Amino acid sequence: QVVLVESGGGAVQAGGSLRLSCATSGPIWSAGGLFWYRRAPGKEREFVASIDYKNQITDYADSVKGRFTVLRDDPLGTGYLHMYNLKPEGTAAYYCKQEVATTESDPYRQYWGQGTQVTVSS
Repeated sequence: QVVLVESGGGAVQAGGSLRLSCATSGPIWSAGGLFWYRRAPGKEREFVASIDYKNQITDYADSVKGRFTVLRDDPLGTGYLHMYNLKPEGTAAYYCKQEVATTESDPYRQYWGQGTQVTVSS
């Protein structure tokens, strides 16, 4: 089965930086887009950033534009979310989502990681 594992979360002070990683393993025939979401305490899950299947087109939530960068080693490789100038409102559990087709005949399905906690203190 396809498994996603996030890592790199932690506690930082406002203005600090972190790099989150999202490693995908399992039977992967093809990978599509990679997405990052976050869920702050008491709030709905929200989109943070994404990169397309060709690693060419990125998209960001307005709240993180200019401070976060989404990257991926290659379409089947580890994904990253570089976070700079973190703010206290960035405190949340961060999740990655990967679109994966496990065989040539299967459709792309979405797989989620278990999340990694980021805590930003003021």
